Amino acid sequence: MLILTGKPVSDGIGIGPLALFRRAKVSTEVRPVSDREAELARFREARDSAAGQLQALYARALETVGEEDAAIFEIHQMMLEDDEYTEGVENRIKDGLNAEAAVEQTAQELAAIFRHMDDEYMRGRAADVTDVSRRVEQILCGASPMDASAYDKVILAADDLAAEEIMHLDAKKILGVVLSAGSASSHTAILIRNLGIPAVFGVGESMIGEPEGQMAAVDGGSGKVVLNPDAATLTEMQEKQSRFQKDREELEMVRGQESVTRDGQKIEIYANAGHLADLPGVVDNDAEGIGLFRSEFIYLESDDYPTEEEQFSIYKKVLEAMPDKRVIIRTLDIGADKKADYFKLEPEDNPALGLRAIRICLTRPELFKTQLRALCRASVYGKLAVMFPMIISVEEVRKAKAMLWEARKELLSEGVPVADAIETGIMIETPAAALISGELAKEVDFFSIGTNDLTQYTLAIDRQQTNLDAFFDAHHPAVLRLIEMTVQNAHEAGIWVGICGELGADLSLTATFLRMGVDELSVAAAGVLPLRAKVRSLDMQTSEKK
Repeated sequence: MLILTGKPVSDGIGIGPLALFRRAKVSTEVRPVSDREAELARFREARDSAAGQLQALYARALETVGEEDAAIFEIHQMMLEDDEYTEGVENRIKDGLNAEAAVEQTAQELAAIFRHMDDEYMRGRAADVTDVSRRVEQILCGASPMDASAYDKVILAADDLAAEEIMHLDAKKILGVVLSAGSASSHTAILIRNLGIPAVFGVGESMIGEPEGQMAAVDGGSGKVVLNPDAATLTEMQEKQSRFQKDREELEMVRGQESVTRDGQKIEIYANAGHLADLPGVVDNDAEGIGLFRSEFIYLESDDYPTEEEQFSIYKKVLEAMPDKRVIIRTLDIGADKKADYFKLEPEDNPALGLRAIRICLTRPELFKTQLRALCRASVYGKLAVMFPMIISVEEVRKAKAMLWEARKELLSEGVPVADAIETGIMIETPAAALISGELAKEVDFFSIGTNDLTQYTLAIDRQQTNLDAFFDAHHPAVLRLIEMTVQNAHEAGIWVGICGELGADLSLTATFLRMGVDELSVAAAGVLPLRAKVRSLDMQTSEKK
């Protein structure tokens, strides 16, 4: 028996024979090119062919997994057309590289940039660059298409998997997935989760080379993989599998129910989103609103500053998807790890403490005004709330609000309708904001606590530095005291307060947050129902006595 540990990616228990995933081999070795123009043409033909394949996959995915997951293949098509990607490949070919090597080197360079970003979503884009490039390389090498019939009622093991490789498989015949590498925030991970396949990523190379056909058990909730389990372990995993299925059935029972404790304490459970493609998941998981829509991805996925019209179209669709429900859209949070070349930001020794978020908006008023006008125009299509990030002073709030009302006034003078009321709020994600939350609360309608940055700045630990994991404690008393202080100050001023960081989904803290008086928790869409079930299981009067 061999026990491996990796990153839990998709909850559930899968038990069955192990099958190693095999894909066509490609060669990306550097070789001499005599005709560079011909090589450029070969790359462009392969890129166009790849785009056609992705379009076909998108159409198939629409029927199989729905619009939300099908959007993955639209994003891959966009990556193929991205100027930075295309120019990276073509410049290398012009320098004398063969197309296969040029594609591979460009992919590695861009993937490395994504992997070093702080934001989890952006780190996941490294896998997308790799997936798209692998498809182009296979076309360039004339590789044969994948034979999916070989994988039937098996635990699939691989170094990594592309989203399109998952789509070629029959999901009903895949009992579990184990990857030696892989990102938990990749589109592959998202797709596997939405297909309900138990999965563990990042178990290391020790799995590769294990004999095919041996029994394997995958625990996607704990990140444990057991190869060739003994009788006692197999029985334990089978019992856990039965319990998991029962829990899933019970989870469906809270759909449509109020998020209220057994003794009547109510809390709102919202969902976080970053793209239009996330909206079906928000709706399907019965979120009571959107607690954080990350507008910066509109900028990160553009080659130039998005226009007012482009932004308005997106905000309008977000609001229309959530009729009669609050939608909190965070204004631009570019900077630190989230950068777009066209912003031309100067290099910084410590970008997490540098020019980012509201600081960029207030120093580039025309940029900010464009976004605020788009938000005001969209406000008539739903229940909009505008939230300003990285606030550390009352003056910043006043300046941001003044610009919002100026945009509103301009539009009304132009005869453009704007909602009578637009809630304004700020993120509490620095110790400074938490410590002066009493003064800040007088300026806004709500707070949303960003626990990811609040924890990082409070502990003075970069949460992406894995070698500091032993020191990083998201439950640190200092962090919890700052949260509690913020809630108390918000309520004294008569405003509501939510949490939109990762701690909001930490079920071990749900009772603590309810006890503090937190009014709203915003989590990943898939976390809405488990969080509601947790809330409905609690009796705070009993909990208070413990």
